Amino acid sequence: RALGQPGDVLLAISTSGNSPNVIEAIHAAHEREMRVVALTGKGGGAMAELLGPDDIHLCVPSDRTARIQEVHLITLHCLCDGIDCLFLGIEE
Repeated sequence: RALGQPGDVLLAISTSGNSPNVIEAIHAAHEREMRVVALTGKGGGAMAELLGPDDIHLCVPSDRTARIQEVHLITLHCLCDGIDCLFLGIEE
């Protein structure tokens, strides 16, 4: 609540989709007119139900925590690379 501003994006990560602190962060983000990018697994849990039409839900279709976290890590690297390209341009 202290740092998020309208128009910002919250990156919410929970393997099960049921982490109470992450769920509370999603509620706070929506109260502040922020969008949410949610990384989950195991069907998305409670987080899947909270997301609105402007939010993005990337759910790893697995019940294995290790597999879910591995895909989350790759996803985070891809997001960072995309952000770098947007701000710094593409390196040839």
